[in-house]
Amino acid sequence: MTRKRQSLPELLGIGTGAVRSAVETMAATMRVAVPGIIRSFDAATQTVTVQVAIRERINLNGNLTWETIPLLVDVPIFMPRAGGFTLTMPVTAGDECLVVFGDNCMDAWWQSGGVQNQIEKRRHDLSDGFAIVGIWSQPRVLPGYKTDAAQLRNDAGDVYVEIDGQGKARIQATDIEFHATHSMSWDVDGYGKRVTSLGPPNYEIHTWQNGAVITSVTDDIDPPEGP
Repeated sequence: MTRKRQSLPELLGIGTGAVRSAVETMAATMRVAVPGIIRSFDAATQTVTVQVAIRERINLNGNLTWETIPLLVDVPIFMPRAGGFTLTMPVTAGDECLVVFGDNCMDAWWQSGGVQNQIEKRRHDLSDGFAIVGIWSQPRVLPGYKTDAAQLRNDAGDVYVEIDGQGKARIQATDIEFHATHSMSWDVDGYGKRVTSLGPPNYEIHTWQNGAVITSVTDDIDPPEGP
């Protein structure tokens, strides 16, 4: 069964004439959201240049033609960030994204943060987009998508950190490194060890069994090798 698609005038119950023309004109000039393709990423400003991925059909002197929207520049990116922590991704040219256009001119806020007056009176403008990375089209679907676990993974799926609903955590990688500036410890059901730096070359080695300390010694040991 094919889903019936309705236009905006049909959804609003607007017929023909001046009202419908006004609504269509408003819809043609108002920007809300559109898929895009990242052309470049500036790691210093954390902004991207984006090519809008949908062409628009424009009437030029009575001739209908498909036009590509000019590149969007200095577009802020979205990544999960809160409480002093950020999950970052290596944004790369060719990545797909969703550009969401703000209600107002965001130039003053973008430059200074805080609450600002808008510099220009514009709404839903191409100049006020935010790029949400992580949107993708069907040719870029992930192989082996896990439906029973959360993963931080590469697109190929052969490198990942995974947590599933059974309480298991898995790391799959070609090389795994652990680095600690003060101490490192491990515990398996009450059996564990911790190595604590007291200032190289002095280290405290502390082991326990079922919660009870069985050894605690301070010794001079070779410091861990660097990466």
